[in-house]
Amino acid sequence: MTSTGAAGGEAFPVRRVLLVGFMGSGKTVVGQALARMLGWAFRDFDQEISAQVGLPIPEIFRQHGEGFFREVEGQVGADLLREERVVLASGGGWPAARGRLDALPRGTLAVWLKVEPEEAVRRVRGDAPDRPLLAVPDPVGQARDLLARREAHYARAHVGLDTMGLGPEALACTIETFVNEGRSGSSTHLSPPASGE
Repeated sequence: MTSTGAAGGEAFPVRRVLLVGFMGSGKTVVGQALARMLGWAFRDFDQEISAQVGLPIPEIFRQHGEGFFREVEGQVGADLLREERVVLASGGGWPAARGRLDALPRGTLAVWLKVEPEEAVRRVRGDAPDRPLLAVPDPVGQARDLLARREAHYARAHVGLDTMGLGPEALACTIETFVNEGRSGSSTHLSPPASGE
């Protein structure tokens, strides 16, 4: 793996890992694998929202609208970020609210799982009914638009990992290294090795 830009920062113990990225980037499966490796709890924002509201995510959007969903998502995120020894999978839109990744509690390692829009749509195609923002005639175009609007926010994460060509376990192992090094004060973006490396 090659670093594409690391900024120095103060190292301190990581108490929680926050996975961010577009839908289909693997936040849930990577988060579950990482939690197993670390012996920590795993919490998914969407599952917590669904449990709190008492409805599946598509029904929340249908009955209450995206604005209501984002409001609940903000509160759930704030509550979960108080926990320690936990791996958190945010919703794809959660980091897009202004300042969210700049105001994380100390000890939080934010990791952006990068995915191309075409690959994201391919990965979630079977989940289409559960993905209200992709329930449109051109889901790839919608994904490109959403990702373009969110990328600058995702890029505020401490670490960025390209998910193409890497399975959940390999990604989780890479994140575990950052946790063990306590580097939640730095910014690094990694890509899989080029062929032949």
